[in-house]
Amino acid sequence: MNYRIIIYIIGWVLKIEAAFMLLPIAAGILYRESALRAFVTAGALCLAAGVLLTFRKPKRQYFYVKEGYVTVALSWITLSIMGALPFLFCGAIQNPVDALFETVSGFTTTGASILPSVENLPKCVLLWRSFTHWIGGMGVLVFLLSLLKLAGGSHMNLMKAESPGPSVSKLLPKVHSTAKILYGIYIAITITEFLVLLISGMTVFDALTTAFGTAGTGGFGIKNDSIASYSPLIQIEVTIFMILFGVNFNFYFLLLLRKWKQAFSNEEVCWYFIIIFAAILLIGWDIRGLYGDLGTALRHSAFQVGSIITTTGFATTDFNLWPEISRTILVLLMFVGACAGSTGGGIKVSRFIILIKSSGKELSQYIHPRQVKKIHMDGKSIDLEIVRNINVFMIIYILIFSFSVLALAFEGTDLITNFTAVAATFNNIGPGLELVGPSANFGLFSNPAKIILIFDMLAGRLEIFPLLLLFVRDTWRKF
Repeated sequence: MNYRIIIYIIGWVLKIEAAFMLLPIAAGILYRESALRAFVTAGALCLAAGVLLTFRKPKRQYFYVKEGYVTVALSWITLSIMGALPFLFCGAIQNPVDALFETVSGFTTTGASILPSVENLPKCVLLWRSFTHWIGGMGVLVFLLSLLKLAGGSHMNLMKAESPGPSVSKLLPKVHSTAKILYGIYIAITITEFLVLLISGMTVFDALTTAFGTAGTGGFGIKNDSIASYSPLIQIEVTIFMILFGVNFNFYFLLLLRKWKQAFSNEEVCWYFIIIFAAILLIGWDIRGLYGDLGTALRHSAFQVGSIITTTGFATTDFNLWPEISRTILVLLMFVGACAGSTGGGIKVSRFIILIKSSGKELSQYIHPRQVKKIHMDGKSIDLEIVRNINVFMIIYILIFSFSVLALAFEGTDLITNFTAVAATFNNIGPGLELVGPSANFGLFSNPAKIILIFDMLAGRLEIFPLLLLFVRDTWRKF
């Protein structure tokens, strides 16, 4: 275990976080808010710790898969702890566990909140909440990879550990260049949404925070009713951008290269849009009686389907009041999630495609035991190791999910609340149903329950394995 390089990278993460805090500091100065002192203090602590940890550059700058996973897990934990300090320093949140919950929810792009009301918070605090979504959406270490040069395959080991999905491919021969392209696309679409919302009548502050929340598929709103009070036009625009950010970013890269056939033949992206389209029609038809006309029903249906499958968590209406068919479809979409390589959470569409094809292959083996059959996706055969990894992922996913629901049962809350609270945090969505619905919050849970949900949020964003490796004894041994 190369401890020095792990500490060195965490130090860089802290320095980047200190730089990110300049945005809420600027907002505090602009709006003349006393809460900016909390960000100045927290930023100074991040910078001081970062400088101390990066003072001496390690001689061995390479590391392997194990170090990559540990570095990513520890970096996200450190990022969240330091990011929670402004909430505590300004008094917006007084309970340390609540502050950590809110921050982890932000960085993991979950959007679940313990705050009963957000409209009375200082603007610099609201901006920081939304900005944590944008930071966590693409991943702070992917950002670091675009700036910092490491030896050997170290870049790829970091990207594999942080990027969502069953596998990670390089867009260019150098991971350093790939990270730059990913962030370039991410920034470009964010700016586009910001400008579109401005033109549609949003204020600069509202457009910026909404764009941050949409880009990171996070869902922290600056109004208590989320997006409900904005115009239908703005709701439609946010719907479109939520769905766009749920697409695999490789798709956009192929479009930039004008490789149209390769881009539009992507099975995951095709199924992603098919699932969205089918869910919108089914829910729209089911709820048409609640809104008077089919057009309004389809608008709310499209928004909530886009919000849930991309794990954004914005809301235009209280879907907890919808009929059982619609609520059931939304719960199922919580598990499906967006595309691999996007900013969305969930299990991912590609994993479900591979699981279904793998199941078909196994059934075929029973009928034709001697046949040799490979699973294909996008015209390429899927490596057996990826299939094995997905199978193990699903087993651990079910175990963690089951344990979390059982642990929350001791809170005395109902099964639907507990089940959807875990589904909403583990899949990085935000709102659930019943007591944690879109018009409620997670403040009802005790501190131990919130810690379990914090673990679920981190495990969901990091795709389980990096976080679990921290609890394996052999991880820390020197071989």
